[in-house]
Amino acid sequence: MTDFFTMQPGETAAPLPPGPVLCTGSASMRRIHRFFLWAYDEAPGLVRSVSAGDTGRAAYVGEVLGNFDKVLHVHHEGEDLLMYPQLEQRAPACALHVGQMLEQHRQVTQRLEHIEPNRLRWMETADLEAGSDLAARYEDLSRVLNVHLRREVTEVMPVADRVMTEEENKNIGQHGIKQFDKKFMVAYLGMVLATNPPADRRELFNEIPAPVRLAYKLVGRGMYRRQYATLFPGRPIPETL
Repeated sequence: MTDFFTMQPGETAAPLPPGPVLCTGSASMRRIHRFFLWAYDEAPGLVRSVSAGDTGRAAYVGEVLGNFDKVLHVHHEGEDLLMYPQLEQRAPACALHVGQMLEQHRQVTQRLEHIEPNRLRWMETADLEAGSDLAARYEDLSRVLNVHLRREVTEVMPVADRVMTEEENKNIGQHGIKQFDKKFMVAYLGMVLATNPPADRRELFNEIPAPVRLAYKLVGRGMYRRQYATLFPGRPIPETL
């Protein structure tokens, strides 16, 4: 089976600058990108799972999808502020690829901005036509992400690993964490763990501060399992840690 993070014909990586690997940005990026791939692959079906007029489920599903959208936006915001300016300055030969990634971010942002008002209206009405339109918009966003999330890892992150420090890499992740409620984050952690293979799951968990690991074990894991069971009734709940 071919790994998702494999360059496709016609795609080329940015030139690697000389020097050693300084951070584990590629590994970190793969983990969060696997979550986004799962989330937006599921999003259209989640919208379509809501029966016409079922505003209770529409509100619940819409809130979850809104959280996904916010996490994605904040993730890209952190890269735009804390990674891409540094890459452009420290690895000038990467400028073309930086421009391509920023343009893809713009395309994602544009789609999220169009999704937001449609999602909020649908949450209130559970209208069938509005739901069909929202599901189609999520399908379109998923197609864009399937290109961007692969190319960012395969073409750009090897350069980031060589020109950014581990502290800078961690700051990109912290940018997002600081913008969310802690209760939301420990439940969200369950989804990220579930969408990664066991080895990556363990590495990710070991990198998390001890208080967060404890909070996840005490509260977050149960919140994740309840949320998954509500979103996907009857499906086996994927294991985490």
